[in-house]
Amino acid sequence: MTTSSSDTPPTPDRELPATIGPYFIESELGSGGMGTVYLGRHKETDEFVAVKLLPASMAREAGFVARFEREIAAMKQLKNAHIVKLFESGEENESYYYTMEYVKGETLAGRLERDGRIPWREAIEIGVQICTALKSAHNAGIIHRDLKPSNLLLDEDGVVKLTDFGVAQVFATGRLTVTGGVLGTAEYMSPEQAQGKRAVKQSDIYSLGAVMYVMLAGRPPFTGKTALDIIQKHRFAQFDSVKRVVPEVPFWLDEIVCQCLSKKPEDRYPDAYVLSLRLAEVTKKIDMQQEVSKLSELEGTAETIVDSGDGIFSDDEVGGTLVRDLFRAQLDAEKAAKGFSKLFDNAWVLVGILLLLAGGAYGISVLNTPSQEGLFARGQELMSRSEGLAWDAAKRENFEKLLEMDEQRWRPEVEPYLEKIKVYELRKSLLGRSLKQEELPKSEPEAIVLQAMELRKQGRVTEARLRLIALRDLLKGNEDYQTYSSLLNQMIAETSAEAKLDRLTYVEAALDRADADFEKGDVEQAVSIWFSVKKLYDQHPDANELVARAEKRYLEATGVQLLRTRADFTEETDSDNSVLDNTE
Repeated sequence: MTTSSSDTPPTPDRELPATIGPYFIESELGSGGMGTVYLGRHKETDEFVAVKLLPASMAREAGFVARFEREIAAMKQLKNAHIVKLFESGEENESYYYTMEYVKGETLAGRLERDGRIPWREAIEIGVQICTALKSAHNAGIIHRDLKPSNLLLDEDGVVKLTDFGVAQVFATGRLTVTGGVLGTAEYMSPEQAQGKRAVKQSDIYSLGAVMYVMLAGRPPFTGKTALDIIQKHRFAQFDSVKRVVPEVPFWLDEIVCQCLSKKPEDRYPDAYVLSLRLAEVTKKIDMQQEVSKLSELEGTAETIVDSGDGIFSDDEVGGTLVRDLFRAQLDAEKAAKGFSKLFDNAWVLVGILLLLAGGAYGISVLNTPSQEGLFARGQELMSRSEGLAWDAAKRENFEKLLEMDEQRWRPEVEPYLEKIKVYELRKSLLGRSLKQEELPKSEPEAIVLQAMELRKQGRVTEARLRLIALRDLLKGNEDYQTYSSLLNQMIAETSAEAKLDRLTYVEAALDRADADFEKGDVEQAVSIWFSVKKLYDQHPDANELVARAEKRYLEATGVQLLRTRADFTEETDSDNSVLDNTE
């Protein structure tokens, strides 16, 4: 395979260029939105390279040439065994090209297409190698921005190499493209990239989490009919944990993937090096678990042997007293001859050592087992963090275990936390839903919440808030919807805060202008503004103070109660004007 970011297979019917720069073109290796990759052979050295020819249209973008050359120069500085080497760049018939190390093997995308999923141990090995590549590039100030299986090459020796490193950043000029790979591929794009924000190193961590997910689960964390659907899910939806899809995946690995896929960059791992350490720890933890399990099995076997008698051989086993005595004599002679060094050749001594080791391991595990108070304190600490993986772990690893140990004692303590987790889980399940999905809402309250969420996404925050308030009032006293009521209180508070964020500042500015107009003598313009505020925001719950201000100023200026409808205003214009004349 090639060092290519393309997702589409080669097109054999397309006519190949005879040469590109100093290279004979042997075959097409792949193609995609950012160009076509060919297998090239140097005219003088016969060295094989991958040649990527970029579309001529890209060269017409403002600043492309300077940016291209600057970024290519930066990427040439990357020296890492897990990053494809970049050799040179040039221009060919008004198109630009660059050459890379040719890697024999296949892309991770090809491997997944063939095998479906990758065993978790191998997925960890691949992930650690990718972390090494990312760390090297991040240290050089380069963000990949388009990490995905088709950009990961597996050579014939199993070494992972990352390609198209930083090239996506070269092409991110004046236009924003969420398809074709310029700012990222939808299935592996971080939420901040989906919002058009600048990519940071944690953006690559998110994409690596999505790559780990597809390796382990056989599918990306989010799928959809269109790229926009997928991008929206990256921003707002909750994915199924890997362990829920593939139960044999270790819990620790599942947690790592989930943390990589956190919505907020600050909730992910701080850098690729830390992530590589966490991944390597998973294999060590599993191996240690298996060793302890083996020791426990040996402990049981040894007890069975010891209970069988205090002699090494019984008369029945070796056929009589004479043979038994001969064996014992030989053993005594060996012991006398070799002394203490022979001690470790004795099966009983080895079994005893194993028993001691097993007992020690058991003792350590007992000592390391937290008390019930410790479990509760750990659960409290997890609940103090942001909603997400920490809350899931608190429920599963702390509060539910406490209830299993002593429900009567711990139920009053953990119930408030469990109620908060219920609200969080309900919210998580609803966030992944959309009115456009074929699945119908399970209840009328769920349908109203989904409608409110759609209004909120459209920026119609006040309408969403009013629906939520009405639904909350409707559900008051209904114990079947207690969790819904708690969720509604949360969402009402959030939409209240959103509604007040800069949405009504223009109304305040208009009222200030009305005051200035009135002072200058332009009473008609001032009255028009006051009336408009009343007309537009009389029923707006977040504009009560602004409406009251307009009413007060109108009353002070005219001595007349501010009217509610444009029709009334038109009918009584003359009377208002007479009042204004008297006021002036």
